[in-house]
Amino acid sequence: MAKQVTAQVKLQCPGGSATPAPPVGPALGAHGVNIGMFVKQFNDKTNKPEMKGLMLPVVITVYSDKSFEFKIKSPPAAILLKLAAKIPHAKKAGKEVIPADAKKQGKYKNHSVTKKQVRDIAAQKQADLNARDVDHAMRIIEGTARSMGLTVIEG
Repeated sequence: MAKQVTAQVKLQCPGGSATPAPPVGPALGAHGVNIGMFVKQFNDKTNKPEMKGLMLPVVITVYSDKSFEFKIKSPPAAILLKLAAKIPHAKKAGKEVIPADAKKQGKYKNHSVTKKQVRDIAAQKQADLNARDVDHAMRIIEGTARSMGLTVIEG
C-alpha cells in the first residue's frame, strides 16, 4: 500500500544553515516530523557555495507514518537580481546602497542588470516559473527587475 500524504509544508530556509528554531521547528513539529533529521538533510544538500546563505524555498511532503521528503526550489527572482546587480541580498542589508530619497520610488533606481544576466536567471528559474520558454521567462524576470527599480541594459 502506498504512503498517504498528511501534509505539505512550505518554508523558506537559509541554505546550509537551517536550525530547528522557528519557523522550521514549529511548522514540522506540528506534524510529528523528526526536525533534527530534516535540518541535517537540508543542510547537507544546500552546503554548496552557490546556495550557502540564500533563502531557499522548500516544499516538505509529510506522510502518515511521519516520514517526509522535501524538494528545494530555486531562490526568489528578486534575490538573484540583487546578486546580479551587486546589491547585498540579506534582509535589511541594503541600507547603505539605497539613498534616503529613493525609498519612495523603485528602491534600486541607480542599479542595472544586463540582458545576459536576466537570461541566466531565467534559465535557472525556468522550472519554477509558469513560462513556456526562456524568452517568456526573461520577460517575467525583467518585470520583476523593473518593479524593484533596476534598469535592464543591453550587453
